[in-house]
Amino acid sequence: MKNYFVKQYQESDFGTWNAFIGQAKNATFLFHRDFMEYHKDRFEDYSLLIYEDQKLIALLPANKVRSTIYSHQGLTYGGLVYSSKIKGEKVASIIDTLLSFLKGNGILLFYYKPIPCFYTSGGNQEIDFFLLKKGALLERKEMNLAINLAMPLQISKSKLKHFRKIEALDLQIVEEQQIESFWNLVLEPRLLQKYDAKPVHTVQEMAKLKAIFPESIKQFSVYYQDEIVAGITVFEMETVVKSQYGATTKKGEELRALDFLFITLIEKYKQEGKLFFDMGIVNEDNEKGYHAGLLKQKEELGCSVYNQDFYKMNLS
Repeated sequence: MKNYFVKQYQESDFGTWNAFIGQAKNATFLFHRDFMEYHKDRFEDYSLLIYEDQKLIALLPANKVRSTIYSHQGLTYGGLVYSSKIKGEKVASIIDTLLSFLKGNGILLFYYKPIPCFYTSGGNQEIDFFLLKKGALLERKEMNLAINLAMPLQISKSKLKHFRKIEALDLQIVEEQQIESFWNLVLEPRLLQKYDAKPVHTVQEMAKLKAIFPESIKQFSVYYQDEIVAGITVFEMETVVKSQYGATTKKGEELRALDFLFITLIEKYKQEGKLFFDMGIVNEDNEKGYHAGLLKQKEELGCSVYNQDFYKMNLS
């Protein structure tokens, strides 16, 4: 009889946690403690380690708000993390152990957001099945737009037509080692002007993260006559690249510089053998529940819809 048990993450588990993330089948660098802890002052961490006898077999990046546990709110996605050696029935045992631990520690609600399916070529949806069998409810879905780079690109004819025209202009694409120019001159002013909003990450936070993960966080900027007019901050994973931030100045908008950069990067990562280009969600707080213009723009760049699911479980 296998003995499963759960322990809450402590600072002394830093090395153990990161070593497990490095070999897990469904993890990215976002689950590394150095990434998770850049905003630790905003969240009460409640990450968990699940053991079989004395062997670590799964992790759950999570945070706590009163008697509710969230699949970490500071991360774009989350969920149980485990190795490719873990099979279906063991996942069921892991979930049983996890839920028993949460109930035993007075947790009343559990919110769970798994990593999108295209991040895990080996499959990852047995968790969803077992959660639903245990009484979880599919609380909502969001449309996540991504390009399958293993397939022929489906960029719209109008986008390609403009791309060829832009190629004749003297636009320069630069991979930058610093993000301050893009943040201070493009991203923050544009978000403030168009949406009265700020980036999730401050320029100081992103600069720090880029310094820690230089091979995973890249900054590509477009210059016209020595002036920065657009940029995209990307997160590179083993098989997926995610456009985390993309923005353009008014001049860049006139030049269609952001489309030019997106198409260039899409072709670059396809040639390098990445499997997916993730362009993120298009949700908006309106009657439709999504931003129609953003959906159209991403589809014209060749994206298809992949659902981001959110589960809720009442443990009381």
